[in-house]
Amino acid sequence: MMSWPVARPVRKPLPGVMREQEARIDPGQRRAELSRTSSRLKNVSGVGRLSGVALECSDPAALADFYSRLTGWPVVYAHADWYSVGESEKAGFHLSFQRAPGHRPPTWPDPASSMQLHLHFRVNHLDAAERAVLALGGTKFDDQPGPDRSRVFADPAGHPFCLVPTRDRA
Repeated sequence: MMSWPVARPVRKPLPGVMREQEARIDPGQRRAELSRTSSRLKNVSGVGRLSGVALECSDPAALADFYSRLTGWPVVYAHADWYSVGESEKAGFHLSFQRAPGHRPPTWPDPASSMQLHLHFRVNHLDAAERAVLALGGTKFDDQPGPDRSRVFADPAGHPFCLVPTRDRA
């Protein structure tokens, strides 16, 4: 039986707050330390890398078209039962759509019906992005927990997703 190491939380200082010992390091020394840390992180590996997310639906072609227009990514793989969109065919991450004949979309918000997962899309302007999603065939949920910081929609197959402002605009 394989034994997995226990993950330990990493304590990170608050942004803009330096620990006492960091305040005494000269900028050249600090750059060298960051360079060494960066080199070590390049060699860190897990068991695998996340290469995609697949959403079940009754019509993979239609859902691929919706997300292709939402993200600007082309359809990079097309088969009757599986479609994928991504920056390119060889991109490290694809969003895929798998045919599931009996697919029933989740309901949200409903504690009795889990949404399983939902996607977040960063956008420059929430209002403009909302108009675009609705024009593409998305549906806005009535319940919007924080409409000034995110908007919750369903894609044409009923999967919930959120639009959130880009970090520099939040």
